[in-house]
Amino acid sequence: MKKDIHPEEYRVVVFKDMTNDHMFLSRSCAATTETITYDDGNEYPLVKLDISYTSHPFFTGKAQFVDTAGRIDKFKNRYARHEKK
Repeated sequence: MKKDIHPEEYRVVVFKDMTNDHMFLSRSCAATTETITYDDGNEYPLVKLDISYTSHPFFTGKAQFVDTAGRIDKFKNRYARHEKK
């Protein structure tokens, strides 16, 4: 393995699934400017997730429609000129 390629500033952060508000603690070096107070009363850096194991169809067994940023509309607008009229 190559030396000195992994970051060393790992810290405890809260990951929050924005589709169902599930939060969990983990160690990460992900850059973030937001913080949140976790269930234990301590304040941690916050990393927002679009999807996690609590909302992913593979783990939940049910299909969900998640369009967090209007991606479908953006796609349709971008390729509307190619659509047959």
